[in-house]
Amino acid sequence: MIDRYSNPEISKIWELENKYRIWLKVELAVTRALHSRGAVPDADWKEIQEKAAFQTDKILEIEEVVQHDVIAFLTNVRDNIGPAGRHLHYGMTSSDLGDTTLCLQMVEATDLLISRVNQVIDVARELAIKHRNQVMIGRTHGIHAEPTTLGLKFALFFEEMRRNLSRLKQAREEICVGKMSGAVGTFSANEPDVEEDVLRDLGLKPDPISTQVVNRDRHAFFMSVLGVVAGSLDRMAQEIRLLQKTETRELEEPFKEGQKGSSAMPHKRNPVLCERICGLARVIQANVQAAYRNMPLWHERDISHSSAERVIIPDSTIALEYILSKMLFVLKNLHVYPDAMARDLETTRGLIFSQRLLLALVDSGKQREEAYALVQSASMRVWADPGKTLRAEIEAANLLSADKLSEVFSSGYFLRNVDYIYKRLGLN
Repeated sequence: MIDRYSNPEISKIWELENKYRIWLKVELAVTRALHSRGAVPDADWKEIQEKAAFQTDKILEIEEVVQHDVIAFLTNVRDNIGPAGRHLHYGMTSSDLGDTTLCLQMVEATDLLISRVNQVIDVARELAIKHRNQVMIGRTHGIHAEPTTLGLKFALFFEEMRRNLSRLKQAREEICVGKMSGAVGTFSANEPDVEEDVLRDLGLKPDPISTQVVNRDRHAFFMSVLGVVAGSLDRMAQEIRLLQKTETRELEEPFKEGQKGSSAMPHKRNPVLCERICGLARVIQANVQAAYRNMPLWHERDISHSSAERVIIPDSTIALEYILSKMLFVLKNLHVYPDAMARDLETTRGLIFSQRLLLALVDSGKQREEAYALVQSASMRVWADPGKTLRAEIEAANLLSADKLSEVFSSGYFLRNVDYIYKRLGLN
């Protein structure tokens, strides 16, 4: 899906060759368990171990005829082994093999995602500490509100990604299961202790109850977590994009030497990496909907989920790892413009201090409604006239002393609890 941009390590998890490799590993684990119980003769088990192999091209040729991927795989492996190959897949269904393998792949992919999330957390921590005291304007509804710090934006992302790390670990736990319970989950062919031994060998836990498949609420939860992590990256990338607008330009994603921003306008430095993160987050979140629809299968199993999962799970894990790596690159190389932040604090000519002014007037004895009306009226005059400032309007009305006004129109008061927030986050 991401082609040359994707991490080959996570892409290889979903390659056909790797799936067959895991299938063979699972089949051998079951045969080993049966051999240990005397169901497979020593000579046959030895021959299976020595000769078990597959050829991907042969499997695909067979599948063209039989139209069944597991049967094609087993035919090829048995051809390589010879008569002893009859013991493979004993008492198993295609879902015993396929679902257990899928869970192994998802666990492996999640481990890579967890590693990448940890890297993003580390960089967000560094930026939060570095820019703890970098004052900038905070915005609500896109409108200047009150002063904040750049560090707080990164601290918010840091904590959000820490929650995502916990969610990924929970999703890994949720999907770290397998099943060998047969056609409808009743262990009609092999006993439960065979399942326990096999899954222990594979590093999975038995699903306490299954039908022919592992129930798809597990997969839906897994995909939901991927969607939430993607949403966090989308939010942070969008924040950077907004702060990169020409009118703002307080932050800017990296722009490499030789990079071109526009085919028509040579001056352009577009936030293409952050836009890519936002776009792929939408793809991942859209795939979550398909995972929800995979939950209601007919009775003990139908196959409607299988085709969707072959697309949405590999694509979503690959895409998420990709946008995590892109966010990591953006944060490590982010351009920060303190002068622009200082400039933008003055854009509204003191209007950002309106709440402090309101409360100061209340403290001076005025009713809140009267104080609000006075501050709002003065603010509207400032909005309408670029030559006016809120402080001058209040000074002209002689509502507060000069010392009190100096105290009101100061950014420091707004940031007095930043250290407390950092302490609560463990960012000291």
